[in-house]
Amino acid sequence: MAFSVQSGGRARTQTALAEINITPLVDVVLVLLLIFMLTAPVLQSGIEVAVPHTRSVNQLTEERMVITIDKDQSVFLQDKPINVNELPERLRTGTRPDAKRIVYIRSDERVPFGAFASVMDAVKQAGITNISIVTQPLDAK
Repeated sequence: MAFSVQSGGRARTQTALAEINITPLVDVVLVLLLIFMLTAPVLQSGIEVAVPHTRSVNQLTEERMVITIDKDQSVFLQDKPINVNELPERLRTGTRPDAKRIVYIRSDERVPFGAFASVMDAVKQAGITNISIVTQPLDAK
């Protein structure tokens, strides 16, 4: 597309850009996509746990209070290490005093049941009875 402009008695012909160069936009989008793909697994949880696989799984998008037990039976409250004996007091002071508190327990599938039960008991000592266990869905075959 061409058009003429008169300035100072002289006519100049200028052409308008018929296309927008989107190459820099595509570069930025690809870099952002790469960054999100690399950081998403890290943001999910900082502690490596092989949670058990089950058939029924509910996916949550909200951030909840999560207690993690890794394969060495170390206990973490929101990704911070904690002694299981201190867990009831931290749960009482670190949360809102409403009755609808929910705690999610992520336990490695290799953790003995005794260690898992002691963490559940510590959560109940804090007055929290709504406890959910984090699992992964079975792979479709």
